[in-house]
Amino acid sequence: MEIYNTLTKKVEKFIPHKSNEVNMYTCGPTVYNYAHIGNLRTYIFEDVLEKALRLNGYKVNRVMNITDVGHMIDDGDDGEDKMSVASRLTGKTPLEIAVYYTDAFFTDFKKLNIRKPDIVSKATDNINEYIKIIQKLLDKGYAYISNGNVYFDVSKFDNYYELSGKKPEELIVGVRDGVEFDNSKKNPFDFGLWMTNSKFANQILKWDSPWGVGYPGWHIECSGIAIKYLGEYLDIHCGGVDNIFPHHTNEIAQSEAYLGHKWCNYWVHPEHLNDKAGKMSKSNGEFLTLSLLEKKGYNPLAYRLFCLQSHYKNQLVFSYESLDIAQNTYNKLKSKVRTLLENAKDFNDEELDDEYYNKFLDALNDNINTSNALTVLYDVLKDDNLTNEKKLKLIDKFDSVLSLSLLSVENNEIDEDLRYEIELKIKERLEAKKEKDYVKADNIRLELQNKGIILKDTRDGTTYEIK
Repeated sequence: MEIYNTLTKKVEKFIPHKSNEVNMYTCGPTVYNYAHIGNLRTYIFEDVLEKALRLNGYKVNRVMNITDVGHMIDDGDDGEDKMSVASRLTGKTPLEIAVYYTDAFFTDFKKLNIRKPDIVSKATDNINEYIKIIQKLLDKGYAYISNGNVYFDVSKFDNYYELSGKKPEELIVGVRDGVEFDNSKKNPFDFGLWMTNSKFANQILKWDSPWGVGYPGWHIECSGIAIKYLGEYLDIHCGGVDNIFPHHTNEIAQSEAYLGHKWCNYWVHPEHLNDKAGKMSKSNGEFLTLSLLEKKGYNPLAYRLFCLQSHYKNQLVFSYESLDIAQNTYNKLKSKVRTLLENAKDFNDEELDDEYYNKFLDALNDNINTSNALTVLYDVLKDDNLTNEKKLKLIDKFDSVLSLSLLSVENNEIDEDLRYEIELKIKERLEAKKEKDYVKADNIRLELQNKGIILKDTRDGTTYEIK
């Protein structure tokens, strides 16, 4: 696989730290409101990336945070915590708000066939981890205490601007309209690690710490959660392009200062979804959520297809006219596949067509080119030399990544988490057979059979059927 690395500003061959395993961290939502469809474009891309890695044979360990404290209203270190703002406006506690919008977020995931990451961790559950990291940064001289707050000193970290490619003179704080300079900082670009004394004395969520009662800065949560669950080395870190500076820049600085070595090799950032007025946001024009699209009669998977039709490194302009086209395309796809299903025998025992499968894999491995991957799907549907069964075999494999629920028998679309569980069990059974542990292999088969999942061993590997 080759992928564009924001750190080096070029497409590179992907080489993980371990030959067959990938540690992947993706920035999660700030759960003070619903996710808008621009946010969801990023999560759709990350889902495709993870599934493409799995199709390549990697074991993927993916972690995502839930920001329920510490995210400021201007996405930097200034302003008020978004959770506190939402609490004041609604009269609910920040944690009540967080639970409600976290549930809504993962409801959107399910509608879009996005696989939930292996580990999802709330910022408020990891306070001790942040304190441990901050204390070590103080001990090593990368951080300092000023006016009761703890700040990271960016002047102590070489290559601070490497990820963003920005220059300090371009980022003078005084030029940013409406941003009040924090006089507690030594340098204008230093960022808060722990705040005990800020202009928001009534911050609701606070914890005890060696530096007094306060709350963590926004940036420290992702470093703390990633290191806690994935260890000292990340292979891939994802997030929208708006996270490059300052969030991901600050993550690199504090993580590598803490660890003493390079932290993450590949930084991957999908581009914005724009509307006619520009970048989509919760405060700009109509607040476009997945639920709103559903109320207007759109299938969530038509929106997923809309996103897959464009390369993730290109800005995508949303319009209802474009979504209409995507929905019509999706309905035609479903209709064609339904016709195949009605006129085909069992396709599970079919051999996979290597030519088309390799073309599909090549498209994904070419910097996750989902547009070209869809072209391969269309070519399969049009190829009169392929039997219905061979087409369905290919479509089933393609849809493990595209996740458009194209294949269904009486609409029994396989839940993405169930698909992952089955494939994991198949791999465990294969390893058991390699180790000649036939008892374990038979037990795995029986375990799945008791759940209505029938395994079939073929020359091309093991397939399954859900009864």
